[in-house]
Amino acid sequence: QVQLVESGGGLVQAGGSLRLSCAASTGTFRSYTMGWFRQAPGKGREFVAAINWSGGATTYAPSVKGRFTISRDNAQNTVNLRMNNLKPEDTAVYYCAAAYTQNLRVTADLYDYWGQGAQVTVSS
Repeated sequence: QVQLVESGGGLVQAGGSLRLSCAASTGTFRSYTMGWFRQAPGKGREFVAAINWSGGATTYAPSVKGRFTISRDNAQNTVNLRMNNLKPEDTAVYYCAAAYTQNLRVTADLYDYWGQGAQVTVSS
């Protein structure tokens, strides 16, 4: 069982930046691909970014590519999402997720564990 705890959400003006962090409680953090998803009110869960076990491979949704950066620290069992140039349409609850695989995953159903979510609100 892996527990994931997100932190760092909040309210920011359009054009601003936020950094989300996710701490994982597992002794085998390197065995997991980590991802970030988001869900806006009235919408389904949407892929944002993923990073493989070593941090050597990443992938992003087209809507955030060039603005968001995913990274991980295997020594600290954490994964981060740096969000720059935020837009009102980025407003959502952001979820950290872990998939027991060495490969990148962009589909929510392929992730095994989920955090409780962190609210990000971008005002115009």
